[in-house]
Amino acid sequence: MESVNKIRVGIIGAGNIGGVHIREFSKLANLCEITAITDAYLPLAEARAQEHGIAYVPATPEELIQSANVDAVIIGVPNMHHASLAVQAIEAGKHVLIEKPMGINAEAAKQIYKASQASDKVVMIGHQMRWESVPLQIKEQVDAGELGKIYTAKTGWFRRKGIPGWGTWFTKMEESGGGPLIDIGVHMLDLALYLMGNPKPVSVSGATYAEFGPRRKGIGTWGTPNWNGTYDVEDLATALIRMEDGSTLTLEVSWAVHMDTDNTPFVHLMGTEGGASYRGANGKLLTEKFNKAIETDLKKPDDDEGERLRLSLHFLDCIREGKQPITSALSGYTNNLILDAIYESSRTGNEVKLNWNE
Repeated sequence: MESVNKIRVGIIGAGNIGGVHIREFSKLANLCEITAITDAYLPLAEARAQEHGIAYVPATPEELIQSANVDAVIIGVPNMHHASLAVQAIEAGKHVLIEKPMGINAEAAKQIYKASQASDKVVMIGHQMRWESVPLQIKEQVDAGELGKIYTAKTGWFRRKGIPGWGTWFTKMEESGGGPLIDIGVHMLDLALYLMGNPKPVSVSGATYAEFGPRRKGIGTWGTPNWNGTYDVEDLATALIRMEDGSTLTLEVSWAVHMDTDNTPFVHLMGTEGGASYRGANGKLLTEKFNKAIETDLKKPDDDEGERLRLSLHFLDCIREGKQPITSALSGYTNNLILDAIYESSRTGNEVKLNWNE
């Protein structure tokens, strides 16, 4: 167990997500202190440091990782760099919080997972949707057995016109690992598997499509386009995931699509005794009593402290108490295995069996 001293946090990546971590961990100043920040574009890190009173701006991520003044490292950089930085940090004896996806692919995720297995440090993936109020309420009912056996589930996130940063790292396969499937699909996959009770996935059949991005259509408001860049990822993906216990999960996500959508993430759980639906800040529990359909509305409280704060607190609690985070390295590796299999299934046109022994 850690001492009662504040946990010293270093942040690698001073962009949008780095700013989010600064905001949330600063709210927990009684438990932690942000002692260092760096970025590939150092002036950005220097500006963040000046704005938030962060004392140390190392010139490189390696310097931050090796700092004796850092106990825990937050990694918020493009996907292609997650594995190398996370493994370095774990081997340097640091606790690590990695933004999703854990790795750019399953091989990268496996490197992090193996490093975490050889270490007693906390390695956690930043899947904040697990800490949203409505999913927490649903999970409580699942764990209490109110839904019975969950035999199938459906999850997704259809953005109608939302391709981010066209031509930047977001839309380059070698830097991002994929399009909406690895960007927002990994959130929905992670949340759905968690709410289902973490059944073991065994096979995947999927298809991906790029009908908008290559024609420079479907452009969203996130990020600044680089029209001299490239777009070689999908803009829609669909998949059926089979579990060892016979249950199934359908996953559908898009950055751009012609359909009637409210651009809101969703999960529908179908159980033998009841069901649950999550859609953004709202949800429902559904069952049948006395031959009548019964529904109970779920809402986010007005005074909700927020999922990002709960995520940050969980990370610090795991460090202080020496416990395994609910978004562990194994959960991140599982997500990456499934994502890789969806891309492979789309390429080959065949169902892909997951190989857990490689």
